[in-house]
Amino acid sequence: MELIFVTGVSGAGKTTAIKMFEDGGFYCVDNLPVRLITKFVEIAAESKYDKIAIGIDIRSGEILEALGSVLDELHAMDYPYKILFLDADDDVLVKRYKETRRNHPLAGTGRIADGIASERKAVDFLKTRADYIIDTTNLLIRQLRQELERIFSDKKGFNNMVVTVVSFGFKYGIPDDADLIFDVRFLPNPYYVEELKRLSGNDEPVHSYVMGVEQAGEFLAKLKDMVMFLLPNYVLEGKNRLVIGIGCTGGRHRSVTLADELYKILSDTDYSVTLYHRDVDLDPITKR
Repeated sequence: MELIFVTGVSGAGKTTAIKMFEDGGFYCVDNLPVRLITKFVEIAAESKYDKIAIGIDIRSGEILEALGSVLDELHAMDYPYKILFLDADDDVLVKRYKETRRNHPLAGTGRIADGIASERKAVDFLKTRADYIIDTTNLLIRQLRQELERIFSDKKGFNNMVVTVVSFGFKYGIPDDADLIFDVRFLPNPYYVEELKRLSGNDEPVHSYVMGVEQAGEFLAKLKDMVMFLLPNYVLEGKNRLVIGIGCTGGRHRSVTLADELYKILSDTDYSVTLYHRDVDLDPITKR
């Protein structure tokens, strides 16, 4: 029997994940009372259910603390399980709650940010025990689905390291959350080619122009070597998130092309990788 506990901070995508497991043939139960979990698993095993997903979140209240003992009990009863923990940055969670006009379950009449802070303390023990941690900060729903399918359907390897590749323009500022910054302004700027200036690095003519420069291929090869060296060492040090920023002047041509190429390289690894072009749509005809 494949048993998955789906948990995390509210607003990070747990409900979406449960629906995806259901579409994948799992028997899903959301917010099952903690004290009923062991009995439910026993009944499910006797009923020959082969795939089960149980959603657990802060709605369980103070009894959530008892989940640690329940998990230990399941382990002692030889019921193997995995824990999927969904997380996201606080500012993104606040934005999601405001967009849906819902209140955080622990916020009451107070601030959403305070509710998020309280919840993080309550579920931290689950994050510590999690087998899979997915940061949905920059993930679209389809990207979350792809990541879940990669882990639970394709049975490919998984690392809790989440890598985000961000293209940006230095004229708009360096990304605040970037861990590594690479400047590709040494490459010829497609902006000064009349037929390319209104296109972006996502367009084939610009991509071919940038990658047609010998230094671009050499830079990408050296960048790949360094990143592939750094990632496993960051994991060993307990880091579970890495943001790699690639910048050019306006964040529309060179940085987008190189970010696309790095994303392709990292997508063939066991790491969870997302791509974000921060400034690609900003003022395409401003002089750079």
